[in-house]
Amino acid sequence: MDLEQLTQQTIEIVRKASSFIQQEAALFSRDKIEYKDLNNLVSYVDKEAEKLLVAGLNALLPEASFITEEGTTGQEPDPTALNWIIDPLDGTTNFIHGIPVYCVSVGLARGKELLVGVIHEPSLNEMFYAWQGGGAWCNGKPMRVSNVESLADSLIATGFPYYKFEKQKRYMYILELLMQRTHGIRRMGAAAVDLAYVAAGRFDGFYEYNLNSWDMAAGVLMIKEAGGKVTDFNGGDNYLFGGDIIAASGGHKELVEVIRENF
Repeated sequence: MDLEQLTQQTIEIVRKASSFIQQEAALFSRDKIEYKDLNNLVSYVDKEAEKLLVAGLNALLPEASFITEEGTTGQEPDPTALNWIIDPLDGTTNFIHGIPVYCVSVGLARGKELLVGVIHEPSLNEMFYAWQGGGAWCNGKPMRVSNVESLADSLIATGFPYYKFEKQKRYMYILELLMQRTHGIRRMGAAAVDLAYVAAGRFDGFYEYNLNSWDMAAGVLMIKEAGGKVTDFNGGDNYLFGGDIIAASGGHKELVEVIRENF
């Protein structure tokens, strides 16, 4: 499998889905919102973008299955197989409210082994991508994580939970600690964008829980290929399907310590 060529082909499929999303952004009305469950929004834009991605990727690599946020394939996912892992519109709430921070995220993995990752942020027309062993890139330029070594000099990104609020107090306590120990905390509202920004050296770290594989797959590969570190909240490797993640440059160890001790 030529991963570089596959990545370039994936980029073109992602670009088409992004173009559709941007066309619909100009027309979108809030009366088209659907609720999957509490605070979990979806629209026809998410679903149609996913269908475009699935059709293109299935033609590109017929032997791969799909793990998708909107479940348009009707497949029962097998996390141990060769899978395209797709979030057709990460940052749906931002999109619905007209906030231009959202993206298309596509990863290819064999089990937990990440092979290809592509994230396109259409509002800025930034295409982030990586393939195993090939480095990480943004619009044709190589990406590296920041060279910040200490938490005290870091700008950290996170997301806020919209369900499983029983852990909220502990999570907010970690937020309080990090506000006092870093350059600041940012909450963009799209985990895949946050991860891409860590790979690009814009954020020095990112942490969140209650995430899914489609939020993480592409961005995790980029961070690793850009020289960063990725673990779960305990410092282990159960992040892709485990639901929580810490991704960072040089201050990763300190960030893990704060979160592990207090969560």
